[in-house]
Amino acid sequence: MAAAARTLRIGLIPGDGIGREVIPAGRQILEALPSAFNLKFSFVDLEAGFETFQKTGKALPDKTIEVLKSDCDGALFGAVSSPTTKVEGYSSPIVALRKKLDLYANVRPVKSVKGAVIPVDLVIVRENTEDLYVKEEKTYTAKDGTKVAEAIKRISARASQRIGRIAFEIALKRASIRGPDSPVSPLVTITHKSNVLPQTDGLFRETVRAVFKENPSYSSVRCEEQIVDSMVYKLFREPSYFDVVVAPNLYGDILSDGAAALVGSLGLVPSANIGDGFAIGEPCHGSAPDIMGRGIANPIATIRSVGLMLEFMGETEAAGRIYRAVDGSLVEGECLSPDLGGNAETQEVVEDILKRL
Repeated sequence: MAAAARTLRIGLIPGDGIGREVIPAGRQILEALPSAFNLKFSFVDLEAGFETFQKTGKALPDKTIEVLKSDCDGALFGAVSSPTTKVEGYSSPIVALRKKLDLYANVRPVKSVKGAVIPVDLVIVRENTEDLYVKEEKTYTAKDGTKVAEAIKRISARASQRIGRIAFEIALKRASIRGPDSPVSPLVTITHKSNVLPQTDGLFRETVRAVFKENPSYSSVRCEEQIVDSMVYKLFREPSYFDVVVAPNLYGDILSDGAAALVGSLGLVPSANIGDGFAIGEPCHGSAPDIMGRGIANPIATIRSVGLMLEFMGETEAAGRIYRAVDGSLVEGECLSPDLGGNAETQEVVEDILKRL
């Protein structure tokens, strides 16, 4: 007798800009997964973003949080158009969402396809809840009458321990997938600036190192560290050297967006916001207002984010099928969006990947 299908309810949060074009692509992929995976999906549309803030006064409505907590197994988040200047009452909804759901890890794989001139296959694991992103800032007037702005950079042992553990677990998992005959050994590189910030970055570095030293199961993993500025240099000079990179929030954000240049486009790079028992897939690109509504947004980062979401929900075979379909499309290179030098529209790329599922 066949096992009953697992039914997963997925929250869809398109957000702003091209998020409204790529999140429907993610839904199409989930709906098209072969029945062999014994999965069924239902969906709920949810609001968040700057456009939502303009309409309602809240960038992240309480209802969105409530539905995600009570009614969803996972979610997809598109993009957000956060303004670069201060807007009274506005705060980034994705940053708030990570805190509200305690999604403490942002996992961003950066991988080139077979035959790439520069082979890249690394994962950046970014602490997701603190650092400068606690958003505790103030501006005041100094005695000389000039303005001064300050921001709190918060690093805790608890958050650093959690992100350290998930980084080492990902390194072990990647080593298992590569197999015992692989010449690549698992490596975690701790990125910090403790030479300048010995209290905050120093605590991050020391805590992640302690996670490594105190857990015998990580003995097969090498643990190294890089000062963040030298990390940027080496990442672009020798990307194939790295396996798993773990960093505080700000450095991880910058490194992962920069690493996208190694594989051609932010439109290719997925991420997942991970907590204990919940995952939100999120493409690394922004809302791209310059191409919004033109139907040319690259959906691949979102489609790969669907795979990541499923992977962290325990559906590794379905995730693998999605990754292979995307890689097959990219290697063939006949259906590329404009950011990759092609002229395919969003839906044409989606359909090319769908036929490979």
